[in-house]
Amino acid sequence: MFPLDSVSRTVGMAVIGSLALASSWVKAAGFVPSETIFPATTRAWLSVPDPQGLRERFDRSQYGQLIADPSMEAFVTSFKEQLSTNGKQRLAKLGLTLEDLADVVGGEIAAAAIEPQPGRLTMVLLVDTTGHEEAARKLVDTIGSRLVERKAKKVTMADAPAELTVYELPPAEDERKQTAPRDRRVAFALSGSALVVGDDALQVGQSVAVLAQGRADSLATVESFKAIMGRCGGQLAATAAPLRWFIDPLAFASAWQQTNPPLEKKKGPDYVAILGRQGFDAVKAAGGVVALSEGAYAIRHHSMIYAPPLPGRDPNGIDRFDLAAKMLRFPSAGDVEPPAWVPGDVSGWTALQWDVQTAFTAAEPLVDDIVGDKGVYDDVVASLKEDPDGPQIDVEKDLVGCLGTRVSLITDHVEPIGPDAERLVIAMEAADEARVAATIAKVMDADGDMQRIELGGHPAWELIDRSHAIPQLEVETPGGAITHADDEDEGGHRRQRLREKDEKLLPHSAVAVAHGHLLIASHRDILERVLTAEVGEGTLSTNGDYKAMMVELAKFAPGDASARSFGREDETIRPAYELLRSGAMPKSKSVFGQLLNGILGDGKPGSVREQKINGSSLPEFAEVQKYFGTVGTVFETLPEGWLLTGVSLPRAGESEPEMASSQAAEPVGR
Repeated sequence: MFPLDSVSRTVGMAVIGSLALASSWVKAAGFVPSETIFPATTRAWLSVPDPQGLRERFDRSQYGQLIADPSMEAFVTSFKEQLSTNGKQRLAKLGLTLEDLADVVGGEIAAAAIEPQPGRLTMVLLVDTTGHEEAARKLVDTIGSRLVERKAKKVTMADAPAELTVYELPPAEDERKQTAPRDRRVAFALSGSALVVGDDALQVGQSVAVLAQGRADSLATVESFKAIMGRCGGQLAATAAPLRWFIDPLAFASAWQQTNPPLEKKKGPDYVAILGRQGFDAVKAAGGVVALSEGAYAIRHHSMIYAPPLPGRDPNGIDRFDLAAKMLRFPSAGDVEPPAWVPGDVSGWTALQWDVQTAFTAAEPLVDDIVGDKGVYDDVVASLKEDPDGPQIDVEKDLVGCLGTRVSLITDHVEPIGPDAERLVIAMEAADEARVAATIAKVMDADGDMQRIELGGHPAWELIDRSHAIPQLEVETPGGAITHADDEDEGGHRRQRLREKDEKLLPHSAVAVAHGHLLIASHRDILERVLTAEVGEGTLSTNGDYKAMMVELAKFAPGDASARSFGREDETIRPAYELLRSGAMPKSKSVFGQLLNGILGDGKPGSVREQKINGSSLPEFAEVQKYFGTVGTVFETLPEGWLLTGVSLPRAGESEPEMASSQAAEPVGR
């Protein structure tokens, strides 16, 4: 679980990356809106209708000013070179580079991941070249020359549009080892003021055929797309030069897996398949719109997760979904605010309304499915109650049943900044604090690795062995290794391994029950800060930057909410910035750092990945700190899913732009 303000930062980075393609724009259209051209089988879509407008807004934003700061020049130059190299690698199959696209963009640029057949994902890029037709013609010739240099052979297709050119590439070295080699054909076409490029000739050809009028079975006709854009699209004026996006998460992930199989088959569960089996396919899609320099906001985004209830189900009922997906229940409340004991100088805070008791019950089939052995979840719960060497507690009755519906996260860091600098506290509301305290005491006292201490006048427990204070977070990717039924002969061994793995997955070293909450902290020092915080002035809820953010969020969501978040960008970004600058990011022990290492690493136990970005030329953080402000997000539960609205405000005193209006002048689009 992560603070919701991370959504704002992630969206911001996606916008910045897309600006590499935004060179110039003329208000003309080389084709109808891309959502009417791509088919209904589109699983992911990204569109920038006005690249030049987006670029101009970026330049005006605090992030654009950051990039333009002379102290950043060396890093920006280095990063562009790295981005160019990576871009060439990713686009090489199509005979393109990022620089090529920047030279021909004249209107909308859009990319789509399409699943024309079950389990087969293809990519199509659509570029409006209005005003750059000559450059586009030269680029088409260049693409062909590059493909020939790579020993690609031109092939002909019956009934193909005259503009379509198709090449077949020789298989790459790693693909020769695969039992089912990937399709190596690529296709491109320049039709009027439209450049269409992709790795499936049929999809490219179909796109070319409908450039002027669109298609009847387009992405724009998909129910989830209509719901998302209907809810989010009208939030921003067309003049805001938005970025628009859409994804069908499980369908995309499944098709990606099958299209890009690993060279070596790995043991373990397939998480994408498991989520589908456990009812999470109820989440049909996610998408939204993003704008830069919109009124008072450096970034403003409106996003929706479309997950309507199953047919005949109550949108507010526990049975809205089936199986483990029942845990996706986030009731609304009108008092989602920081408790009075949250220190005022923390990096970030998030509070989420969550039906914890339903989630506990719904987790049973999910855990069993992951382990591959029915009954494991119940066995672990039973062992906590019946094992004579255990705490002998009824988890559901003595703990989960005594919790409330509020889960809060507090994030911060300590000096000096290093791989172990980031701090985290998870606070779970206790409806019956005394009973929760008694249960936790039994659990902790029965654990030989935990030591009872006192912090701020409250009993607490911390790990005795400090070398394991922050256990290694093992992130399992689809197909990755995990304790599984096929790997063990005896059920008891499997269940013991499951318990051991659960301990490693929790990066918590200190626990207490106080302030009406069960507090689970990554480090003793952050827990002590929370336990000794003085209620009153100086706490987060009384700080001016927090109150200013809540005023802005209330313009978009004035009523009840399921979650709210607040973050200080400088304090949130600084640990990663310093680690990136020193080349130590792969050694990070934070939750985010370990997740990143798990995704980007080689998957071998104990190995440390090579840092992908060279940050040695970054300036001292103090030189750029002024460009980072505050971010906030509000999360609302709807009958058909969830709505997220997030904004980023410039640093107080840096600028005084005109305050934004929550009223949109006209819907996004053309």
